[in-house]
Amino acid sequence: MPSSAAVEASLPIRSEMDLAWVRGHVRQAAGLLGFGLVAQTKLVTAASELARNTLVHGGGGRMDAAEVTRGPVRGLRLVFSDEGPGIADIERALGDGYTSGGGLGMGLGGARRLVHEFTIDSTPGSGTTVTVVCWASAAPAAYGGR
Repeated sequence: MPSSAAVEASLPIRSEMDLAWVRGHVRQAAGLLGFGLVAQTKLVTAASELARNTLVHGGGGRMDAAEVTRGPVRGLRLVFSDEGPGIADIERALGDGYTSGGGLGMGLGGARRLVHEFTIDSTPGSGTTVTVVCWASAAPAAYGGR
């Protein structure tokens, strides 16, 4: 069983290179926690979308990663935070097809569908915090997620 220290991290998101560090850390941490390849790929994809939003829309910020447990099941919690302009209409931003720029509009809604638990806290002018949790070898419905 890996130590929590190998999974825990606080990574800055200030450049394209930082996005690569975030993806690499999430993949490594998920592997250490026993996530299968498909689950790793889903989580890395969600993390990549959220990190890019933190950089592009939030002006940069950070990702904090930590191991979580629920009984015998291990998981990974990722918190993406920025002090950017915030999101005026969260429900609209989570909808399919929404884009605030030149993207495909699948960022937040797509990320939400790829993880077991998803919460977003945003206030216009005060930044945004998105927290996601994925459980290793767990059916999402069994853990209160999607």
